[in-house]
Amino acid sequence: MSKVAVSCDLKTCMMCRNCLSEWLPAIAAHKQNISLKKGQTVFKEGDPVTGIYFLFSGKAKVHKRWDSEKELIIRFAQSGDILGQMALAGDAIYPVSATMLEAGVVCFVPLDFFQSTLKVNADLTHKLLMRVAKELQNSEKRMRNLAHMSVKGRLAQAFLGLKQQFGADDNGRLNIELTRQDLSAYTGATYESLFRVINELVQEQMITADAKLIRIINEEGLRKLSAEQG
Repeated sequence: MSKVAVSCDLKTCMMCRNCLSEWLPAIAAHKQNISLKKGQTVFKEGDPVTGIYFLFSGKAKVHKRWDSEKELIIRFAQSGDILGQMALAGDAIYPVSATMLEAGVVCFVPLDFFQSTLKVNADLTHKLLMRVAKELQNSEKRMRNLAHMSVKGRLAQAFLGLKQQFGADDNGRLNIELTRQDLSAYTGATYESLFRVINELVQEQMITADAKLIRIINEEGLRKLSAEQG
């Protein structure tokens, strides 16, 4: 990690968007902008909690150890998103890790200042509560799908969700590059199963897969597959 002099615009992240305008100078005085390379860790599961992070630019994955050799990607984050909010539960350590998927800049806010910010800014507190509730709802749904949905259904659902979150270009290519390992960790599938199912979706003309780029050809077909497998 390296601190950068370039300041964020105080309007991109959810904290700045939902704070009182009078509070923005306090944020500017307490935040730190940190430049990170692709693959660098923002914070690691088990590390002592020091503060909350917001993505100013770039994309990241939030993940957790599944067993000694595997990880489960809980969610993906993009510009403006918050990272590390589960640390607000009161534990002294981060319960998950966050790693950059591409080079970018994060905004670090010390935990005590962020807690003070929540007390002063009711709109931010409400938005954060809604965000955490939604994430818990999504996590429960994903855990249920891991147990009851086939790999094919989970992968179809994952592609649709990634398109909804990150969008796609005019040719249908998702605006996020993911390795097969990341897709495996996100869908809870073995690498071998994932590789086989991707090939099946390509043969069925649902998608094309070129290295880390996924292009959706038949979105309606993916929706039907996801519904049938759910």
